[in-house]
Amino acid sequence: MSSQDYYQILGVSKDASKSDVKKAYRKLALKYHPDRNPDNKEAEEKFKAGAEAYSVLSDDKKRQQYDRFGKSGSQGGGFDTYGSNMQDIFSQFADIFGDQSGSRTQSRRPEAPKARRGHDLAAQLSISLNDSYLGVKKEIKNYHFVTCDTCNGSGCKAGTKPIICKHCHGSGTQEFAQGFLMVYTQTCTHCAGQGFAIPSPCSKCQGRCRKQQYSNLKVTIPAGIKNGMQIAARSKGDAGIFGGSSGDLLITIHVQEDKQFKRVGNDLVCNLTLTYPQLVFGSQVEIELIDKTKVAVKVPKESAVGKEIIVAGKGFKELRGTHRGNLVVITRCAIPKKLSAKAKKALKEYSQEIGTTVSKDSGGTISAFFKKFLG
Repeated sequence: MSSQDYYQILGVSKDASKSDVKKAYRKLALKYHPDRNPDNKEAEEKFKAGAEAYSVLSDDKKRQQYDRFGKSGSQGGGFDTYGSNMQDIFSQFADIFGDQSGSRTQSRRPEAPKARRGHDLAAQLSISLNDSYLGVKKEIKNYHFVTCDTCNGSGCKAGTKPIICKHCHGSGTQEFAQGFLMVYTQTCTHCAGQGFAIPSPCSKCQGRCRKQQYSNLKVTIPAGIKNGMQIAARSKGDAGIFGGSSGDLLITIHVQEDKQFKRVGNDLVCNLTLTYPQLVFGSQVEIELIDKTKVAVKVPKESAVGKEIIVAGKGFKELRGTHRGNLVVITRCAIPKKLSAKAKKALKEYSQEIGTTVSKDSGGTISAFFKKFLG
């Protein structure tokens, strides 16, 4: 402890304001800082004396005791001094410069561990095109953290509770001085930034507040969902810590391809193979949709191959709303491989009439005619 008067050490009057005391200490600390005065014991002692003086004069209660009793303090108990603990001095020094720049904030010591939300989890789910058309319910296995049922998520043995971390004093961070005016802050490695420690951990979860387990989860897939979309199962992710909310389970949907139907936007698209007379004269054909229901499709006369026939309202439901897309039927022509003699004769006569030529080595078939005529 320095024997010199604290006011004299800082070079201020006894009625100096807190602001004046702080400015004086800042000036002294800069002048005698060890980085500016390496291997200078006298400068180091003045640096320590300045820190000691500031620690008293910046505290209203300590300053009042000092003014009344001198360095003996209240009832002869004296004041705490830094001695050789330069780390505390550097911490105080960093506070001064932080206050000047506005970069540091003082926060109250927490009274309980901070609640932390659980992590979101990801899952993949494959469904058929029919499932996306109608909607479906599926069950998936979910491996996630759940709240420990022994300690109810406190992480503590019965009758105990978390205590403030002695390493960071509840702040969740630690500061380290390195060089002149350089102060580094990092998450406390002893409490992982919580500011609390668990001295008597739960025997089941070992203080982790949670345990991992498989759960069977029923998922409702809405009609109209598209490939690659995600469904969020709220609060089905990892359980939170210290009373924090659970994360979500994000399920990515993969819609498998169908052999007969495909989806284009909200339309349900399929091919319809017809005979040549049906394309020429028109027809009405009943087809089975992806959901096994029947629908009548009217084929107009003189329909070309590749014509799109629209059946309104038979497509996919919009995910949000009541509107449905359309059924789009694309015409194709069935090319016969075998014909009766009568049909073959009639078709050849028609071919000659319209000026088309068929292959002589067609082997008794007229596939070449259809291929040339229909493209």
